[in-house]
Formats: sequence, C-alpha cells, structure tokens
Amino acid sequence: MIEIKSKKEIEIMKEGGKILAGIMEDLKKRVKPGITTKELDRVAETLVLKFGVKPVFKGYEDFPAALCTSINQVVVHAVPSDYKLKKGDILSLDLGIKYKDFFSDMAITVPVGEINPEVLRLIKTTKKALKLGIKKSRIGNTFGDIGNTIQRYVEYQGFNVVRELCGHGIGRELHQDPKIPNYGKRRKGPEIAEGMVFCLEPMVTMGDYNLKKSVDGFGYETKDGSLSAHFEQTVAVTKTGPLVLTK
Repeated sequence: MIEIKSKKEIEIMKEGGKILAGIMEDLKKRVKPGITTKELDRVAETLVLKFGVKPVFKGYEDFPAALCTSINQVVVHAVPSDYKLKKGDILSLDLGIKYKDFFSDMAITVPVGEINPEVLRLIKTTKKALKLGIKKSRIGNTFGDIGNTIQRYVEYQGFNVVRELCGHGIGRELHQDPKIPNYGKRRKGPEIAEGMVFCLEPMVTMGDYNLKKSVDGFGYETKDGSLSAHFEQTVAVTKTGPLVLTK
C-alpha cells in the first residue's frame, strides 16, 4: 500500500531534506583527485552527527558506512575504501538520513577533475532524466508515466537505464511502496496522488544495462564494465505539483 503523508509530515521531511542537501553540497565540494572515499565517508558521518540527524545506511542490511561511494562502472551501494580518486573518474555519492522519525534519501554523480566529454554527457543526461521524471510526478499521472519519460529521454541520448534497481516510496521507513522503475509504459502502474512521497533515482549506463554484484558484496556494477551515473531526489506530490524535498 502506498502511504499518504499529511502536510505536517511533508513539512518535517522537507526540513530533513534541506539538511541532507546541505551535507551533500559540502561533500561535492570535497571531491578531488587524491582524496579517498573513506575520507569522504568520515566527513559525511561527521556532518550528519553535527546536524543531529542519523545516518541510515550504516548498519542497514550490514552496510558498514554512512555513505555509498560508487566509482565509474559501479552503479550503486559501493562501500567506501582506501581508493584514491583520480582525474577522469566519476563518483556517485548516495546518502540517507533520519530526521524526526522520517527518512530522506539523495544521490549525485560528480566528475573528478576534468573528464571525457562523453562521460560528462552521461552525467548531464542522468541529471536531466531525473528532472523530467520529477515533472511527471503530478496528481493523476501514473508511475509508468514517470518511468516511460525517463527511459525515452535516456535512450534518445544513446544510453540505457538500469532495469534491476529502482526508485521507491519513503517516509517513516527508508524503503516503502511503490517500487518505481526507470522504464515503463504510459498510463501503467499506480496513479499518483496528493501526499505521496517517493525517491526517483535514474541509474544510467553508457553500455549494456545488465548488472553484477561487486567484490565488496554490496555494490552493483555493470556487467560489461561500462560507466554509469546515478541521481536521486526525495519528492512530495502536492496540489500545485511536485515538491523536491532534498534541496
């Protein structure tokens, strides 16, 4: 069942989302050649505690860190390590927090120094696909409308959307109904209603969309080794349209 949030609950989630967005902006500025993903994780946990919120990934299904740091061909859920970022890498940062009993979730993909123009286009395409999906998050549309819009734009740009992983509802639990694929058919799936809150998160690959588990046991990466990008926002549905809570 898809949970409907009250205006008061959405306001609380907006407060938490603002904190999360601020932390993510700080982390983004620290991404540079030479820094390790473990260092970024330490910074993330320090900032989370500074704001009095809880890092929700740490301990979730035994995940050992506060921050997911997925590099290059790794799509999501990679464990921070001693790997030093180098010029030309791309890094997905994914962070979730708990504020006043409500969860927020957000991800961005960041270039490390100067990167290949085609890889930069991959990042920009994924970011725009998320924006297009958010625009479709309106009363009366369906989740199939969102997935279809994301898929068509990404494939028009010559890339692919991941099939095995998807967006999700969010609230007093990190993952709630519905599951929201980044592909689909118009007018299919549940109808979007006022008060729904969910995470949209396009995951886009330069090559084939099939995945395999990473050696760390947590991450998912492309089977063909092609690069990938990932963006995520927490979105509420209001009478006047979609409201991005993580900004």
